Amino acid sequence: MTAIDTDAEYGLTEAVRRLPDKIALICGDETRTYAEFDARSSAVARVLASRGVGDGDRVAIMLPNSIEYFEAWSAIGKLKASVVLVNWHLKADELAYILNDSGAKVLISHASLESGFHNALTEVPDCTLLVVGGEPGSTDDFETAIASAPSTPESFRPQVTLASPVFYTSGTTGRPKGVIHGLYDDAVSRQATMGQVMLWRWNEDDVYIVSGPAYHAGPGGWAMAAFFVGATTVILPNWNAREWLALVEKHRVTKTFMVPAHFIRLLEVPRDEFDRFDLSSLVLIAHAGAPCPVPVKERIIEALAPTEIWEIYGASEGGATIIAPDDWLAHPGTVGRPWPGTVVRILDEHGQEQPPGVAGLVYTSPANDHRFVYHEDQAKTDEAWLDGAFTVGDVGYMDADGYLFLTDRASDMVIRGGVNVYPREIENVLYEHPAVVDCAVFGIPDDRLGEQLKAVVELREPASTDELTTFLREHLADFKVPAVIEIVDELPRQPNGKVLKRVLRDEHWSGRDTKIG
Repeated sequence: MTAIDTDAEYGLTEAVRRLPDKIALICGDETRTYAEFDARSSAVARVLASRGVGDGDRVAIMLPNSIEYFEAWSAIGKLKASVVLVNWHLKADELAYILNDSGAKVLISHASLESGFHNALTEVPDCTLLVVGGEPGSTDDFETAIASAPSTPESFRPQVTLASPVFYTSGTTGRPKGVIHGLYDDAVSRQATMGQVMLWRWNEDDVYIVSGPAYHAGPGGWAMAAFFVGATTVILPNWNAREWLALVEKHRVTKTFMVPAHFIRLLEVPRDEFDRFDLSSLVLIAHAGAPCPVPVKERIIEALAPTEIWEIYGASEGGATIIAPDDWLAHPGTVGRPWPGTVVRILDEHGQEQPPGVAGLVYTSPANDHRFVYHEDQAKTDEAWLDGAFTVGDVGYMDADGYLFLTDRASDMVIRGGVNVYPREIENVLYEHPAVVDCAVFGIPDDRLGEQLKAVVELREPASTDELTTFLREHLADFKVPAVIEIVDELPRQPNGKVLKRVLRDEHWSGRDTKIG
């Protein structure tokens, strides 16, 4: 393996210079060398520049995992713009909100998503469109635009990594919040990425597979590290356990980032079939996004031995803790100790630090005072931060040895298969149905996804659960639609009339050590 020289120059532009003929990207039968990747992303950058995109602007990407995803992301960075990473499952009104809120000048999407983005763009007239797989010859078609890109050479900025991302994470008020990190400065970006490279022992001989959707911070962020050192990235368009196993074997994959739902599906492959795949190239897997059930973690460590399976706890806002497999086996159920350079504290509702074993809100002071803000929402930003530390509303305790254990969430957030879902957004849609008087949406245990969504609904006139489900699907991405809808005569309430959601939720979580999936 080629060791990292911390005094050497690294970054995507440097990888193109050093390794022009090396394969940078693989997706199915399609590949890009670093030189090809650079040339095509430059062409996309010229197209975007011709549409007025420049320093400080934003471009939205709503694409399934693909080579074009990363070509577009790189192109945006060459213009010193930032990328808004959009979940491609979102419906038109959800997309329109993000485009309007972020001020995106261009949306890059896929022809298969046309109904969603077409309806959304009627509400965002100033946002133009590029379509991967669009009508050949049309002005919006991605490939046509590349072929006819202005020929005048542009003086693009050298790239440390891809464009600085804006992650939209759902808010308790029902509308997503844009999380903005200070990675626009190359020195900051280089320092942050080099920290990741050293922690996970990246080098140019690595082969990384994008196991989850690239719009998530983990799968997409790890691709940035791979490009930084000149490694090869294999793209899995859609999750399939057997295809993942086959790609790891075929391409001799060394590293990946996953969520517990991936582990569960891998473990569902019959062991005699699983063992026929040669996974000996795998060196390291990191997982995050949702709590991993202890039995699942134990089984995947055994099934993939000697691969190192590390756990990370954090959010789009930043990382908090980390733990190696041997350490986790000695402390099952923990999410680890603080990330290098970070400080994790447990505070009560008055901001007082809690002693070991006593639960409170989890606050994290990031390394190098690396702060985030919520886009154009100073109140939410101020609410998240306290004395240089932030919280996303998780509740837990530290044991006497400094290991963090999560027990609950102060907010109503549900983590479904590694994806954050806020019930308020779903409740707001249910309230629009003429038959609904009141409702409560919350998370219930699910063996595969960690948590699943349930809605308990009180009606003023007859309506079936199928009717309510259809109504929700018209307005929300499918992953936000509750798997279970229960109609009741009356919801439990406090004397002041507020619904006792905790009572409903606790019926499903009794007998468990924690109240998060």
